[in-house]
Amino acid sequence: MTSKTRREFTEEFKREAVLLLQSSGRPLMQVAKEFGIHPSMLRNWRVRGHGPTGPTAGTAGPSRILLPASPEQAEIRRLQKELERAQMERDIPKKSHRHLLGPAEMRFRFIEDHRQMFLVRVMCSVLEVSASGYYAWRHRPESTRSQANRALLGDIRRVHAKSRRRYGSPRVHAALQAEGQRVGRNRVARLMRRHGIAVRSKRRFRVTTDSKHGFPVAPNLLNRKFTAPGPNKVWLADMTYIPTGEGWLYLAVVLDLFSRKVVGWAMRETMAQELTLSALQMAITNRQPGPGLLQHSDRGSQYAAHDYRRLLAKHGMLCSMSRKGNCWDNAPMESFFGSLKTELEEDGPFLTRQDARSTLFSFLEAFYNRTRLHSAIGYKTPADMEQLAAAA
Repeated sequence: MTSKTRREFTEEFKREAVLLLQSSGRPLMQVAKEFGIHPSMLRNWRVRGHGPTGPTAGTAGPSRILLPASPEQAEIRRLQKELERAQMERDIPKKSHRHLLGPAEMRFRFIEDHRQMFLVRVMCSVLEVSASGYYAWRHRPESTRSQANRALLGDIRRVHAKSRRRYGSPRVHAALQAEGQRVGRNRVARLMRRHGIAVRSKRRFRVTTDSKHGFPVAPNLLNRKFTAPGPNKVWLADMTYIPTGEGWLYLAVVLDLFSRKVVGWAMRETMAQELTLSALQMAITNRQPGPGLLQHSDRGSQYAAHDYRRLLAKHGMLCSMSRKGNCWDNAPMESFFGSLKTELEEDGPFLTRQDARSTLFSFLEAFYNRTRLHSAIGYKTPADMEQLAAAA
């Protein structure tokens, strides 16, 4: 393995680092991590007097003569070292939990990746490998397979980062294949697991359903048949709300079941009926569907209201509604809002409604419709599915 280039630090850098350490009152390890230097290096700079009165402070002159430390100072330094080691022994398992039960090579890789953050000897002790074994591994010529894995890992990290950590191994694998890379799905999953590359957890997004109303309720015609023979055969509709510093922002969405494309949406400051009507009208205007389209939603008042039902009937659409209290009758919309929740956790909290609007617009039109690979449609994007249908 090729050793990393040794970093060089100027006296000014050392002096400023020690000055920050002394003035901030923060732990040595935290300051070292912030500057990307080894804790022992910063500790040595401090001991050698690279502070505000250190060798290069002020005008040129002889370096400061270091006097022997008093017993109290020596005890303080000893306690500081013990504390730093205890902090490392506490923090290393948090970062290396995926490596603790792995093979020695995996643990050596963790040590290599974190040697600027923790002492090598402490990591070796915590991970139960020998320092001599690590250094032998570090200077061993890298195998062809290892080089290929390292290159593939870089591509995996790139795809995963581009998805903003939304992709698990199946979608990462599909994205790499779309780029022309011939690589096994299990190999991608193994490398992601080994290096702790995981999808951000999803939590069900909170939706708004007011089913206590006097409007007539439609039967569940969809009945969990979550496939469609082509575009504009089945649409799904739902709504939710997003907190901002100015109050709620309400979002209504219409989704084409065949391609999973968002075909209509609307954002408003209130949950008035105009919200869902606007989303449906956008979908109708953009798609111009023929008669017989099935539109499925929950049984909330916004979807059961007379104006909404009249708009459906005007365009020859059939109305279908979920059973009471059964969100899984509209499961694809649940999946959609799960992806949306993940997006908002990354970019929120939002100070203004406009901040939320901008993020939602980018998510709906740029990422979800044109970039995100969907497992339900064979790891294609909604835009790809629409093009395939148009060419058929």
